[in-house]
Amino acid sequence: MGITDPAPQRFIRLIRNPWRFHLFLIAKLPMAWLAGIRLRHLDGYSAEASVPFKYLTKNPFRSTYFACLAMAAELSSGVLAYMYLYRASPSVSMLATGMEADFLKKATGRTTFRCESGEAIRQAITTTQETGQPQEVITTSTGTDSSGNTVAVFRVKWSFKARV
Repeated sequence: MGITDPAPQRFIRLIRNPWRFHLFLIAKLPMAWLAGIRLRHLDGYSAEASVPFKYLTKNPFRSTYFACLAMAAELSSGVLAYMYLYRASPSVSMLATGMEADFLKKATGRTTFRCESGEAIRQAITTTQETGQPQEVITTSTGTDSSGNTVAVFRVKWSFKARV
């Protein structure tokens, strides 16, 4: 299954380039760049972002600070929305309007968040473009450790609104 729209394909090619991704993070998400968050996978339906356990991301309890986990979880869903909004016409704005999290296990190594809400995001953006009505999507991003154990589950609510 592939994306047929040229804008998302162009965005995927741009963002998969390591140098351009670093520039993207520095320009748009500098704290994520400092934390070492990396995009591991991106297609039209899912994305994976990981955060390392290192000096800049740790907390006093010898695990990854929850805010760093939240950045990776938000990126895994937000990059899907950003992809569909890249050079979109008519233009649509996006905003994270809510977040919930369940922490299931101590994050003591690299944590990888996977979001598979690409199709729901695409549909919401298309509806906003066609009707001009704001849309909301609640995405789920599941973080796992290197052993495949679930560390945390984040639900991020994204709001899409047509620009006038």
